[in-house]
Amino acid sequence: MDRSQLADFLRSRREALQPEDVGLPRGPRRRTGGLRREEIAQLSGMSTDYWSRLEQQRGPQPSDQMLAAIARGLRLNADERAHLFRLAGHPAPETAHAASHVAPGMQRIVDRLGDTPAMVLTDLGETLVQTPLARALLGDHTQRTGLARSNVYRWYMEPATRDVYPRDDQPEHGRVFTAELRSAYSNPATRERATRIVDALLASSAEFAEVWARHDVRLKHPRRKRFAHPEVGELELDCQTLTDADSGQVLLVFTATPGTPSVEKLELLAVIGAQSFA
Repeated sequence: MDRSQLADFLRSRREALQPEDVGLPRGPRRRTGGLRREEIAQLSGMSTDYWSRLEQQRGPQPSDQMLAAIARGLRLNADERAHLFRLAGHPAPETAHAASHVAPGMQRIVDRLGDTPAMVLTDLGETLVQTPLARALLGDHTQRTGLARSNVYRWYMEPATRDVYPRDDQPEHGRVFTAELRSAYSNPATRERATRIVDALLASSAEFAEVWARHDVRLKHPRRKRFAHPEVGELELDCQTLTDADSGQVLLVFTATPGTPSVEKLELLAVIGAQSFA
């Protein structure tokens, strides 16, 4: 671990980021450019003290998970992320793991959607980042590990996760999740990762085996989705998607039609979510 170079790298990238780059207000009292330590620490999901110790060359060696969080907080590209890992004394992430790093362009869009449910997923349905309102609507998926990071794995192994959708809509969502897994399974770039999920589900879920045997491939989620939230009730939201051609990552953005009850429910959900996170 090169403490001096790591500290310099973290400081330089923090100072290069502007509040507008990460969706934060500049405010009238900001005297210097760049982000404050407390701001980047919050974006990276760590304490200000931990970040300060890294910049002061006296912190512990960060784990792989902590480095991944720092890379997301600093909005690093793939090359910068690999450099960060090497400075911290870790091997650069393998290609499969690097694909789980949020594409910088995607992250910049998400930073500007603070008042909207939005999330970025990999081609295997693994949630990489969510806006606060997306977490309030769907729960926090970013903390899941192992195979449970994939939405299709959770669908069959943790049936309670289906309750975010009305019961009548659940069969269609299950078929679409399975079809998406089938596409990843047939793609050489994702075949190895998809195979682990398929093998685990075939060994544990008769329901999955039945749906998997249908060989559905081109099914799509409905553009307008219904959600069942325990506190605000049913919401009907339009889902827009944006795909990053290089990484295969997908940005989902959920919006309510103006003038509908779902608009008010989203506003209420934002308040409930803010209180919960506080």
